[in-house]
Amino acid sequence: MIFLRQTWAIARRDLLIEGRAGEVSAVVFPFAVVAVFVVPLASDTLAVRLGDLAAPVYWLIALLFGMHVTLRQTGSETRTQRRHLVLLGIDPAARIAGRAVSAAALTFALLLATGPLVILFYDPEPIPRLWVMVPTLLLFASGLSLLATLAGDLTAGLRARSALAPLIVVPLAIPLLVGASQVLESLIRQRSTLTGTLVLVLSDLALAATVALAARALEEATT
Repeated sequence: MIFLRQTWAIARRDLLIEGRAGEVSAVVFPFAVVAVFVVPLASDTLAVRLGDLAAPVYWLIALLFGMHVTLRQTGSETRTQRRHLVLLGIDPAARIAGRAVSAAALTFALLLATGPLVILFYDPEPIPRLWVMVPTLLLFASGLSLLATLAGDLTAGLRARSALAPLIVVPLAIPLLVGASQVLESLIRQRSTLTGTLVLVLSDLALAATVALAARALEEATT
């Protein structure tokens, strides 16, 4: 129970800060919207139907902007703030989990907001049981946030952090992308979504286990 209270306290702190700053709604979301409409300009729209681009564009936006949300939050925490958390007795795993929870909430909201825009602009094939994508997006956002938070901690204090962190996140996020895109493809083809969902769940569990094992070492290295 102490771990959950500490996790919620860190997540609540980050969400309150974001609520006051409004960077996701004022900066990240508008850029995501622009990306929805700009990406087709790089393709031959005469040879490629817009509906065929819907899923790739959506997952590209989900990865890039979801990663940006998490890395921006992780980068805003200073070494002094981390030391204060240590003095307060905050579990290092709870600190990472709390940051990941707040980032996942913001990423999930971003995905829900951009989804209808992709559907309206690209006019893809109708998707049966579209509500299944809600837990899928939540699993994707959770896994991506855990991964990006870990990458942010691993590169904390490095001059090349802004370049190294994405290089860590993108290849390791492939299972999340594969699982989420497989669920969407299965819905379109009216097949079972079990395989894609299992990939997402196992990826999230593996990342959670990594947080539990590496949190203490990361705390010592970054404080």
